Amino acid sequence: MANISLHHIAISCVDLATSEAFYSKHFGFRRARAIDLGGGNQIIFLKNGSAYLELFKAEGDRPSPAVAADGPHYPGWRHIAFMVDDVDAALKAMGADAKITLGPMAFDAFIPGWKTAWVSDPDGNIVEISQGFKDA
Repeated sequence: MANISLHHIAISCVDLATSEAFYSKHFGFRRARAIDLGGGNQIIFLKNGSAYLELFKAEGDRPSPAVAADGPHYPGWRHIAFMVDDVDAALKAMGADAKITLGPMAFDAFIPGWKTAWVSDPDGNIVEISQGFKDA
């Protein structure tokens, strides 16, 4: 396979407007498209650079307890992550929306300057905020 790139991450949300506001305000996403599915239901695509988030209205309750720390440790997606220049400044700018589940933690023993915190989005999904990661 050639020329593959990550296109989007789909998130089921209790309230589309609340999730759209969270990812727009704190991570720079902007609405790229809304698709009307009828009956008051829609899909919202948010874009930041070449990355998209696809927001769906949740169709039921969470089947297991909300996750914490850096996300679930059972098989499945653990969290999504965003790089920032300064984790502490990003958390401060988020104010009350920064529902920290773990950290901030420094990983200087692995990569000098690497620091991460994990927060919960409005639906309890874990979002990593990281600075300083570098490839080997």
